[in-house]
Amino acid sequence: MKKGKVTGIGGVFFKTEDPNKTKDWYKKHLGLPVDDWGCTFWWKDKEGKAASTQWSPFAKDSTYFEPSKKDFMFNYRVENLVELLDELKENGVTVIDKIEEYDYGKFGWILDLDGNKIELWEPKDAAFL
Repeated sequence: MKKGKVTGIGGVFFKTEDPNKTKDWYKKHLGLPVDDWGCTFWWKDKEGKAASTQWSPFAKDSTYFEPSKKDFMFNYRVENLVELLDELKENGVTVIDKIEEYDYGKFGWILDLDGNKIELWEPKDAAFL
């Protein structure tokens, strides 16, 4: 039985030449309510609990996606981050050995089979309410 699991997409992050210009374009043409970080989409999970998904453009020279060489990174919402990372490591998945914790949740990172950096987020959605 799995100790942790993905419960949804927590965010879509991508590199762009000019993040502010990109945010302005999305605001003007698609109506995204952007802020300094991008745009947060609020929704409710199947139990009716508030949840969010983040959309964020990053500067082209950002190192946040390293060691991946890709211009994008996905963030997945997960349950039981610590247990999930332990299980992934036991199964041979490359786990970046650090966990960061903030008021809005815990974060961990892995690499998929193509070397894409994946961010795993155990959210505390109530922190935003």
